[in-house]
Amino acid sequence: MKLHQDSSGALNTVTGYGAGYVEINLQRHVGSILVMPEAGVIPWPVASFEALSPEHFAMLVGPAPEVVIFGSGERLRFPHPRLTAALAAHRIGVETMDFKAACRTYNILMAEGRKVAAALLIEA
Repeated sequence: MKLHQDSSGALNTVTGYGAGYVEINLQRHVGSILVMPEAGVIPWPVASFEALSPEHFAMLVGPAPEVVIFGSGERLRFPHPRLTAALAAHRIGVETMDFKAACRTYNILMAEGRKVAAALLIEA
């Protein structure tokens, strides 16, 4: 699916997505990523839902978003609370949805000026 890029300046916007990829500001990524409105896109070293570890989510403690939108892949799967405990300890909310819904929700929250991060799982 292609999305139209908004004139939101230098903010990272999901401009397209599909099976096995996501585009941020028209740049295609084929592996899992972490994306925030005003930071660089960060490769997220996780290849499958089953491979998720607490350290993967802990990568988002430093940037301290208000909420993390976790795109769990092609279908909705909820991470065990032990995986997101570091975020909860820092009062960072986590919303889980499938990959496509996460892309759309990230764009909405980013456009509203929210301090949001998306953790997008793209399984190989």
